[in-house]
Amino acid sequence: MTLQEGQRVTLAEDLRLAGTVVTAKSSPAGEDAVAGSLSLASGTGGIVERVDAPREREQSHEVREYVRLKALMDDFGHQMPPASRRQLEEQVASLEAEWAAHREHGPRVTVRVRLDNGFVLDDSHADLFTPA
Repeated sequence: MTLQEGQRVTLAEDLRLAGTVVTAKSSPAGEDAVAGSLSLASGTGGIVERVDAPREREQSHEVREYVRLKALMDDFGHQMPPASRRQLEEQVASLEAEWAAHREHGPRVTVRVRLDNGFVLDDSHADLFTPA
């Protein structure tokens, strides 16, 4: 599902926002910071103000290791002794599930949504919202 600017959306599930709360004029490290929590119910409506270009998801250690070992195997595997090549192939095979899961999710699209109650959710995953 692709969201577009100006599109009416609703929250797909209940959200609980927790963490440090600061005024809009303060820096996150400001001394006037307080702990806070806010809950938003599923079905809360709003308007998409901005859709950010897809960004590559952060890679886990296992995904980075798969990429590194796979490149090593592709570039130098034919030159390796058979035992070393088998060991490298086994390591790559053990990480393939992590790699497949990472690739399945694809790039992450984020949005800025102004909810009807006045709250603004910025840099939110697009899959948190459904078209209204």
